[in-house]
Amino acid sequence: MDGLLIDSEDKYTMITNEVLEMYGKPKLPWSIKAQLQGRPQPEASKIFHDWAKLPITPEETAVKQLSLQQKYFPQCSPLPGVPTLLDNLVSTQSTNQPVHIALATSSHSKNFELKSGHLKELFKAFSEPHRVLGDDPRIGKGRGKPLPDIYLLALETINEDLRKKGEAEIKPEECLVFEDAVPGVEAGRRAGMQVVWVPHPGLLEAYKGREGEVLAGRTGAHKEEEKTAAEKEAEELQSSRVQGAGQPGEIGDGFGQILSTLEDFPYARYGIQLP
Repeated sequence: MDGLLIDSEDKYTMITNEVLEMYGKPKLPWSIKAQLQGRPQPEASKIFHDWAKLPITPEETAVKQLSLQQKYFPQCSPLPGVPTLLDNLVSTQSTNQPVHIALATSSHSKNFELKSGHLKELFKAFSEPHRVLGDDPRIGKGRGKPLPDIYLLALETINEDLRKKGEAEIKPEECLVFEDAVPGVEAGRRAGMQVVWVPHPGLLEAYKGREGEVLAGRTGAHKEEEKTAAEKEAEELQSSRVQGAGQPGEIGDGFGQILSTLEDFPYARYGIQLP
């Protein structure tokens, strides 16, 4: 959602820079911003504070950010091409090759409502059962992006409906993840899914020369040596449930593509037939 469907990532940057300015700190560079995108709040907060070294606690920072979020998040707007893309995907439900869509976001319920409450028409494309938010209790603690769980759960919400209808389930490799953030791309690839990466120009510049690593989910956003024993056990269990889950892709394997915008999306490339 953030930075992919709506311009909330720009709002996050604006909010963060206002807090940094209060303490005479430099603006947030893309080298740090790239590490924050798509991650659950606790992990993002630690990365930010290790860099910013503000003279206030993370809790005090969060209070200041929350106040500014109340101001800026209700101003979020759809990014170029998004309304048309969602309308087109929903329209396939009337064909014999319907595309099923779900939302997988690290944003918690309160922030989701702040950002999307005034955009009901846009988000009606995602029915309530097919919205997986960052505080969904079905996502284990510490199992947010760049781990694959949120995308596998989003797929399960779709497959649950298909099973009820007696229809064939969708396999991970038949899924297409839309992402703007590097940890999110890794999450999609670790879920065994294809990924379209639509990065902010600043993010793309920060990863210049490493695009292949990003598309394969091999930037090291989730380092193996940092995993706890419990995380490794949970990932092995998840991998046993879904073939290929938990492992990144290979550079140049064709499962990842870069788009500069969601305008004029190449539906035919992914076998999507519009009515």
